[in-house]
Amino acid sequence: MVVRAFAKINLGLEVVRRRPDGYHEIRTLFQSIDLADTIELEPSPDGRIRLEGDDPSVPWDRSNLVYRAAALLQERTGTPSGVLIRVAKAVPPGKGLGGGSSDAALTLYALNRLWSLGLGPEALADLALSLGSDVPYFLHGGLCLGESRGEALTRLDDFRPLPCVLVFPPYPIFTADIYAGFGPFLTSEGKDSKIMRFLGTGDFGLLENDLELVILRRYPELEEFKRFFQDRGAMLSLVTGSGSAVFGLFSDGDKAREAHDQLRGQSVVRLATTLPREGYWTQVGAGV
Repeated sequence: MVVRAFAKINLGLEVVRRRPDGYHEIRTLFQSIDLADTIELEPSPDGRIRLEGDDPSVPWDRSNLVYRAAALLQERTGTPSGVLIRVAKAVPPGKGLGGGSSDAALTLYALNRLWSLGLGPEALADLALSLGSDVPYFLHGGLCLGESRGEALTRLDDFRPLPCVLVFPPYPIFTADIYAGFGPFLTSEGKDSKIMRFLGTGDFGLLENDLELVILRRYPELEEFKRFFQDRGAMLSLVTGSGSAVFGLFSDGDKAREAHDQLRGQSVVRLATTLPREGYWTQVGAGV
């Protein structure tokens, strides 16, 4: 069985408040894009879970979210089945694109079918949440509003596919480090939500990423990519999630390709397209 695990960008992110448990409550817009890892799953009669991957920067051991997803599903259901999982990475880690979380979610989805477990969406979502707060989103895809820690999801009507140019700086950014630098005075608690205004108006110019208040102070060079995209007609340019990738979202394909071509050779850059939910699931299951 083969499935594709698509990346996401955050079209906006608001840090609402710091919770008593130390985590931050957020409001964000998740949007899938057509950049994907490929996961191949082969049944194993001996009951063992084996994991292989082609990116040497990723630990392909028991700490990997894909392995943990398979082991969790095996433990919770008591299935004697095993699996060999091979992951071909195209979504770079540490860039705020959710590659590891997407891989874990689609592993749950695929193994539920491969092992004939019959788990419904709610059961899979509960398992996904135990692996990470953004893992459940990848069992939805398309455009979703994420609240609480990102796991409280509302499916939204998709807009038409839009070209998106992504720049990948040569370093990862760790989410915990960014949130650790996010003091209470930077939160959006009590402020008007620009995300909610966007949902009413469709004005992309309203959207912001609150985490940039910390990210751009530590990595000011990322601001240059934002300005580059804005100067070339992007209707939105943000650091996605906690970074380090920066995207420019365009309404015009020619402008997106022009921006991509100008950056190519200077930076690691990728031209992608936003992926509506129907297309997401059509392409996820193409190998099932």
